[in-house]
Amino acid sequence: VDPGDATNRTVVTFVGEPEPVKEAAFVCIKKAAEVIDMRNHKGAHARSGATDVCPFVPVSGVTMEDCAKMAHEVGERVGKELDIPVYFYENAATKPENQNLAVVRAGEYEGLQERFENPDRQPDFGPAEWSEHVQKVGATNISAREFLIAYNINLNTRDKKMAKNIALSIREQGRLKRDENRKIMRDADGNKLRVPGIFTHCKAVGWYIDEFNCAQISMNLTNCNITPAHKVFDKVCEMAAASGLRVTGSELVGLLPKKAMTDAGKFFLKKQGKSAGVPESELIRIAVQSMGLSELYQFKSEEKIIEYSIKTDAPKLVDLTVSGFADELSTDSPAPGGGSVAALAGSMAAALGTMVANLTVGKKGMNEVWEEMKKVAEHGQILKDELLHFVDADTDAFNQMMAAARLPKKTDEQIEARNLAMLEANKVGINIPLSVMRTCAKVITILEAVAERGNPNSLSDAGVGALMLKSAILGASMNVSINLPGVEEDIEFTKNVKDEVKQIEEATIDHLTKFAHSVFKKL
Repeated sequence: VDPGDATNRTVVTFVGEPEPVKEAAFVCIKKAAEVIDMRNHKGAHARSGATDVCPFVPVSGVTMEDCAKMAHEVGERVGKELDIPVYFYENAATKPENQNLAVVRAGEYEGLQERFENPDRQPDFGPAEWSEHVQKVGATNISAREFLIAYNINLNTRDKKMAKNIALSIREQGRLKRDENRKIMRDADGNKLRVPGIFTHCKAVGWYIDEFNCAQISMNLTNCNITPAHKVFDKVCEMAAASGLRVTGSELVGLLPKKAMTDAGKFFLKKQGKSAGVPESELIRIAVQSMGLSELYQFKSEEKIIEYSIKTDAPKLVDLTVSGFADELSTDSPAPGGGSVAALAGSMAAALGTMVANLTVGKKGMNEVWEEMKKVAEHGQILKDELLHFVDADTDAFNQMMAAARLPKKTDEQIEARNLAMLEANKVGINIPLSVMRTCAKVITILEAVAERGNPNSLSDAGVGALMLKSAILGASMNVSINLPGVEEDIEFTKNVKDEVKQIEEATIDHLTKFAHSVFKKL
């Protein structure tokens, strides 16, 4: 929940499964209509009603088409049950011109009565009349869209005209084209001409926020994959400096995807000529610091990054201390076990290779391999994270197998259901260590690159990585083998697994043994 004083609006973001999300959205809209009277509302933010926008955003397991269907279902219910005019926009729009929210919301709340009188601007659901009820609640705009980043950049001025000037230059809509006398230029048909803005998928305004005592460029970035916040921030810094201004920081309203932050961290590290092959937490720290995201209030990753905010409270093995993991491993509990340790060994091998690559970047006399080592380090971080994921996934797979084994088996139906659950659980118990083997095989290229062209002072680290990797592959292979009897009835699956295990072992084990020996010789 992100309230704003001068804007006089509150952004509420929630995540869940489709049906509960639909119900929650409806209840929110209903409550807003009860407690907010638009006849008394003023604020800096554009708005149409008590609930201004209600967008459905696909996070995981649903498509944009699913979200559009949800938007239409909720919109119909809001119109019929709450008597609120509803307009659909973006991917839920029922006509092309309504895809742009700015077009749908043009005139805002104050222009609703005039909008209802226009046959081309009728709501999709709900009343098209300026009744006392509609005067109180206004209209609601509902959509399905990509993740929108609401993002504000702070300037060292209170002059909103200077902020607006930059906003006009960066936003997709751009500004009106004028001649040398500042007169608006038109085409042959009398239509106003525009100078396109720098960024697509960017809506921007300039305003002054009294509570922060500064002017801001306030933006909605509607596709952060095409127009990421960090590139807009970097460009605004450049434009502000050209106008004698300074960017003092920025502000995120609501939540954003983790990738937006890690991409920002990589961007700023690369601008510094540094390796971006660092842990996720460091990328986020760099992004927060570089963009001044804690200037107005502390940026809390667990509240602002959507993937962190929806984490379950269940503890993870990878979050334990080293001694904590070893202690847990040493108890009489059967999990975690060898499968988790194999995955952990593989992640340590990838981490060692990544470390050597990072120690090479910036080392004098090795300039010619810096760019290669930066790429190696980034690839190594990805593989390290994949293998860390398998540490917990292997234990989860074992627990799934135990749960299947405990299913009742008194009736024929129960026995059949239990056997099927056991088969599927055993397949999961095989696929996890098999995936560990596949990922470990990719780590070899990391170790080879740093051993051959990396910092020679860290050659032993590459050798230790090779030994860890060999143990990881053989350990994962053992965990595949011990679970194979549980899937023997699936002959094709069993054969394919055995063939792949043999193939990976033949391609890696002897190679890693020779690799380690060659390191010893060089040392």
